Amino acid sequence: MTEAGFGIYVHWPFCAAKCPYCDFNSHVRREVDHAAWRAALRQELRWYAERVPGRPVDTVFFGGGTPSLMAPETVHDLLQEIDAIWGLRPRAEVTLEANPTSVEAGRFRDFRQAGINRVSMGIQALRDDDLKRLGRLHSVAEARAAFDIARGAFERVSFDLIYARQGQTLEEWQRELREALSMAVDHLSLYQLTIEPGTAFGDLHRAGRLRDLPDDGLSADMYMATQEMTEAAGMGAYEISNHARAGAVSAHNMIYWRCGDYVGVGPGAHGRVELEGTRSATETVRQPEAYLAAVAEQSNAVKSVEVVSREEQAVEHLLMGLRLTEGVSLARHKKIAGHALDLSGVAALIEQGLVDVSGDRLRIPAVGRPVTNAILRELLSY
Repeated sequence: MTEAGFGIYVHWPFCAAKCPYCDFNSHVRREVDHAAWRAALRQELRWYAERVPGRPVDTVFFGGGTPSLMAPETVHDLLQEIDAIWGLRPRAEVTLEANPTSVEAGRFRDFRQAGINRVSMGIQALRDDDLKRLGRLHSVAEARAAFDIARGAFERVSFDLIYARQGQTLEEWQRELREALSMAVDHLSLYQLTIEPGTAFGDLHRAGRLRDLPDDGLSADMYMATQEMTEAAGMGAYEISNHARAGAVSAHNMIYWRCGDYVGVGPGAHGRVELEGTRSATETVRQPEAYLAAVAEQSNAVKSVEVVSREEQAVEHLLMGLRLTEGVSLARHKKIAGHALDLSGVAALIEQGLVDVSGDRLRIPAVGRPVTNAILRELLSY
């Protein structure tokens, strides 16, 4: 959907260790052939160049995994390739996810020279005991030191925190959030701990061995306190879990939430692009070695290309767009779906103030955000 922008997502699948809560496509390897990965990722970009031509790039996002384990030379070469293929717009947002170990922090200036202008740091907690429980390899002191280096190297710096952790009280989270807000540059991502199937935490939870998790009531209180404190600090939510100062939203993630177009390269990367005149969902091979072999054999590692029907696009538009405080355009939704959205099923929610319709915008106001999933179920049942 051209009106929502065009981005490139590059997945780096390697981590120094696998965190127990993580369900991302990440792998631990003792050695990585950076030259081979650089060549494979460039080749896959060229494969897409023939199929998605003429789209200036608004954003590039290096995600993972731990992209700050990439060689800065790889980042430089991939950005050069992207610019040669499509052209990077002036002041295009180029983000690198990073872990705050001292070794990686020392490379931030190299990444800046390679073309990165925004860093998103996975700090996750400002308490050493909780960092250990979360399987993180850094300490709070290392995180703060790395953050200071990042702040000196980049204009835009974001970091992530996880709350509703084991044994965490509301008061403890409020103290930690105050510390985070005192550090923050322009963006914070604040996520409730989610126990995902197939993770180490998921296995422990299923066995009844993941104790002292906050109950739903306490988690809800933490969420509301988060909204109040970030708003008061001038970093209100623009998406359920993301907070920013004015003008500092994540432009790349906005492409996702506004249902724009993006190419995804690297193991397990997903994309949403127009191929042969049809909006399509792409997914690459997940396993790193299989990915390299596929690119070597056929110039790409795409394992599936599925047409996204008009109905599916309309559902995605609501599921993604209503996460944003700006909501969705009803006119755009009609254009996508081919018919106007039926709001009769949520008339009661509108009357209760849990859903707001104002002019062309449909949105979920602050009072309704804790029950966003329930509201979406009601909307999508009609």
